[in-house]
Amino acid sequence: MEGIMGVVLAGGLSRRMGGQDKAFLRFGGQTFLQRTLERLEHQVDTLRISANGDPSRFAMFGLPVIGDSRPDQLGPLSGIESVFMNTETSWVLSVPVDLPFLPLDLARRLSEAASIGGAKPVMATSLGRVHPVVCLWPRTALPAIRAALDANERRLLDWFTIHAHHQVDFSPSDPQTQPDPFLNLNDPVALERAERWLDPAAHGAAG
Repeated sequence: MEGIMGVVLAGGLSRRMGGQDKAFLRFGGQTFLQRTLERLEHQVDTLRISANGDPSRFAMFGLPVIGDSRPDQLGPLSGIESVFMNTETSWVLSVPVDLPFLPLDLARRLSEAASIGGAKPVMATSLGRVHPVVCLWPRTALPAIRAALDANERRLLDWFTIHAHHQVDFSPSDPQTQPDPFLNLNDPVALERAERWLDPAAHGAAG
């Protein structure tokens, strides 16, 4: 599938990380945003950053920054709506900024599912959990996204509960020796634990 725009949702402040801009927290010698962009850039045709606030803070990455078209920071669904409204792309692959083990075959596997099952969103799953922010979105989903936001229904999980979509499982073959590819780093404890996966020989199995 051609014409996929990768979008890193990078606008949030993490209260559990002390209210810091999550995009610039460091992991394995890189910022979250740098690592995510590097893992995504060769999988998609174009890249964008979705974030509110001053876009100049992302100038070092040399990528367009798209802020929400709606006020009040309504979350990922609003960010995805704004990307479609401000571009002509047919497909958007959305990922949050804090997934350091993002699969390198993410776009390929999600697009394969989309090509088989028709123009429906394709969400990633792993280890029995859904990851609605990690999703390949067709432009045809835009009216339903807009209708949900107009009705003040902003939760992604609620949106997927009532709209047809596909799911693709990315569970590691051996969770004892491989990290969850969608391991989310929400607090310092999770960050410290994830660092162990970078050098398993030094730390043993991260568990």
